[in-house]
Amino acid sequence: MRQIGPRRTPGRGRTGTGAPGPARWMAAILAGLIAGMVLLPSAASAEPAPAQLNAADTMLLNGVRQAGLWEIPAGQMAAEKGKRQRVREVGAEIAKQHVELDQMVVDTANKLGAQIPADPRADQKGWLAEMQVASGDRFDQTFVSRLRAAHGKIFPVIGAVRAGTRNDDVRKLADAANIFVMNHMKLLESTGLVRYSELPPAAVPALQDEGMFARARANAGSGAPVSGNLIWIVLIAALAAGGVATFRLVRR
Repeated sequence: MRQIGPRRTPGRGRTGTGAPGPARWMAAILAGLIAGMVLLPSAASAEPAPAQLNAADTMLLNGVRQAGLWEIPAGQMAAEKGKRQRVREVGAEIAKQHVELDQMVVDTANKLGAQIPADPRADQKGWLAEMQVASGDRFDQTFVSRLRAAHGKIFPVIGAVRAGTRNDDVRKLADAANIFVMNHMKLLESTGLVRYSELPPAAVPALQDEGMFARARANAGSGAPVSGNLIWIVLIAALAAGGVATFRLVRR
């Protein structure tokens, strides 16, 4: 007589316990890998979040803004009461260009939601008062000396921010400010009244001072961010490794 064995239940694996077979495990693993590969390009193409303004970015916005707040009236004053024709021409041109640069600063600050000064600093107000009471050769010399010294101070700040900022709008403003300030220094020097021996010496750091550059990078928060691609690769690799381990366990 033929012996009748146990009846198999459709849809169950070889163990008869209802657990999915190796084929289903591999299908699930492959589905996860495919999903990860589909999401990887979209994650790589996603636009990064806008960078926050750091202290250097804010310093540039405030510095360029305050420069315009006192150099515009100073240039207008030179255009009216300068003794030399060249001083009057330079004053009018600097005032005109600072109006344009000041509008750039205001637009950038509004776009980034940053607060910028509305009045010159106390020392800048003092320079304007000094020019108001001066006349003749004394006015010409005071105008040129004050503006040339001020431009020399803001010029290296622009370069430092331009080199390290992570914000595209601040970078564009630094590019424009660099052109304007360089042009203004040349205009002031064209008067022949710049006393170079009285200008403060340039503070240039030694290139070999790696410790200083390391501190600057740390203060600016210049650590490299973790790549989104790297995160996805690690996740997919972990998924694959887990899938292989599970497959071997089920196979046993």
